Amino acid sequence: MDDRHMQIGEVAARTELSLRTIRHYEETGLVIPSARSQGGFRLYTETDVQRLMVVRRMKPLGFTLDQMRDLLDATDRLDADDALETGEREALLERVRTYQQVAAEQVARLRVQLARAEDFEATLRRRLPQTSPTAQL
Repeated sequence: MDDRHMQIGEVAARTELSLRTIRHYEETGLVIPSARSQGGFRLYTETDVQRLMVVRRMKPLGFTLDQMRDLLDATDRLDADDALETGEREALLERVRTYQQVAAEQVARLRVQLARAEDFEATLRRRLPQTSPTAQL
């Protein structure tokens, strides 16, 4: 992994999260900056950015902060310790599998919701007079 450190502004730009949101995730213990500069600025690594991206992807699917923390803990433990006992590794994988299944269910619900929204928009569009875009200028 890249050991280069980034300040919070660069991380915000890369993750499309606000500075306030990133600070909130730090306060809740989801993503702690890997270091601080001599001036006290938060410094993040590529690993920190990837953790923020996991959180960013989980949020619209309705996962709670506790669930996000639990999944990050499970994946951290799976990534960090090759010497996990088989039973512990399987338990961690089952936790990840459960989150994957919930995510798949949420994606299916969102697809239905999106299809309904598109149908509604099309219904409204059909009710409007058919004019060419240049006629409105």
